[in-house]
Amino acid sequence: MSETEHLIERKEELFTCDLCNKTFSKKKNFRAHLKIHTNVRNHFCDVCDKAFTNKKNLKAHLLIHSDVKSHVCDVCNKRFARKSVLIEHLRNHTGEKPFFCNVCNKPCGGKSELKNHLRSHTKEKPFSCDICNKRFSVKSNLKPHLLTHTKEKPFVCETCNKGFPRKAGLKYHLLTHLKENEKPFVCHICSKGFGQPSNLRTHLLTHSKEKPHICEKCGKGFSQKSALKYHLLTHKKEKQFTCETCNKSFLDNLDLKQHLLVHRGEKPFICEICGKGFTTKGILKTHSLTHMGEKPFVCEICNKGFTQKGNLKKHLLTHSGEKPFVCEICSRAFARKSELKVHLLTHTGEKPHVCDICNKAFVQRGSLMRHLLIHTGEKPHVCDICSKTFLQKIDLTRHLLTHTREKPFSCEICNKGFSQRGKLKLHLYTHTEEKPFVCEICNKGFSEKRKLKSHSFTHTGNKPYVCEICNKAYADKYKLKLHLFTHTEENTHD
Repeated sequence: MSETEHLIERKEELFTCDLCNKTFSKKKNFRAHLKIHTNVRNHFCDVCDKAFTNKKNLKAHLLIHSDVKSHVCDVCNKRFARKSVLIEHLRNHTGEKPFFCNVCNKPCGGKSELKNHLRSHTKEKPFSCDICNKRFSVKSNLKPHLLTHTKEKPFVCETCNKGFPRKAGLKYHLLTHLKENEKPFVCHICSKGFGQPSNLRTHLLTHSKEKPHICEKCGKGFSQKSALKYHLLTHKKEKQFTCETCNKSFLDNLDLKQHLLVHRGEKPFICEICGKGFTTKGILKTHSLTHMGEKPFVCEICNKGFTQKGNLKKHLLTHSGEKPFVCEICSRAFARKSELKVHLLTHTGEKPHVCDICNKAFVQRGSLMRHLLIHTGEKPHVCDICSKTFLQKIDLTRHLLTHTREKPFSCEICNKGFSQRGKLKLHLYTHTEEKPFVCEICNKGFSEKRKLKSHSFTHTGNKPYVCEICNKAYADKYKLKLHLFTHTEENTHD
């Protein structure tokens, strides 16, 4: 028999499946294949009761329970129970992707990877959680999900003892401990290092200004898919994650988790330079720029630098004069949403932040934090020139202008210069003769709130400003200041 005749005879012996047109040369293989369509699984595992369509697949499965991994990767020495899995794994090293999706033509390294990918098109999620009925397209995602119910985190970081339900999660976390110069994937534009190639790819979009992920509702673009996913929650306007302590609601469970750290007083992210703690890694990262003096976000109009992109965005409104956030009660407009939020409390009279020591209440948490320094006597902001200390950073900034003699705020009417915007505002009242601060007892008007406060002491007889040298008391702080010069003059004459 010739070779051609032999092939013709072999072709006549082929067995073809009527359902998927797959062909087989052996009848036993054809019969085994048919069970896939009928879903008949007669071969059961004695250990986990998992069923298989044929004995061969059961045999391969039993290797998982025996811990026998006889197939070793020559490149990374990783071991596998099945040869087919090793072959798929080797493609990670070679970069070979021979299987293509018939919908979007995406290449895949193995049949199982292609199978999982196809479910992204069909939206099929065959793997279901028995506890909460959440469904997954890939079985490997169901396994770690089950651990969220048991709260089990078997994969622990040796550096910081943080636990993870998945090995991949630990692997990703370990990259956070790497120093910048140890990260293997480096941006060719700004030399920033990344632990994973996917993070580098996402970062490169910030240089190209490309935003491929577009919101279908408002057309806003994002460089990351995760950012778009989070943004979509803002359209729902439902904040389903609520804090049990203060009833504040959040769009995302992660935001709630970070918020809870505020109540617990936990600040797990510590600055290595000054030891200051922060609730999130992002805030720590921004804070670290203050030590380096780095301000990467620069205003194109006045060249002022900022550590955060958000702060630059807010600053730009000062140039445009735009105030998009308007109070519905008094129509006062604000450049920032946070400013409007604080302003609304002035209408309700609400002061939610209370001092534990003296019970004084404040509209803003920041004001309470600054107030607490009065009780501790702490003045953390120090002048490099004269070593004078201040409670607030803004007070130090104003003080530094006394050394430089700089007066950046000028009156448009008389050209008089001022070191502070607030002082310029008060000065303008001298031109308008406006006196907005009125005494409730005698109706006398004042251009400054400070002067009204001093005046009120004339009605109460209170003189809180006392000279430490001669114990003479004054109702006005400025008058005490003038009085102190009389003592310095005495010392000069002596």
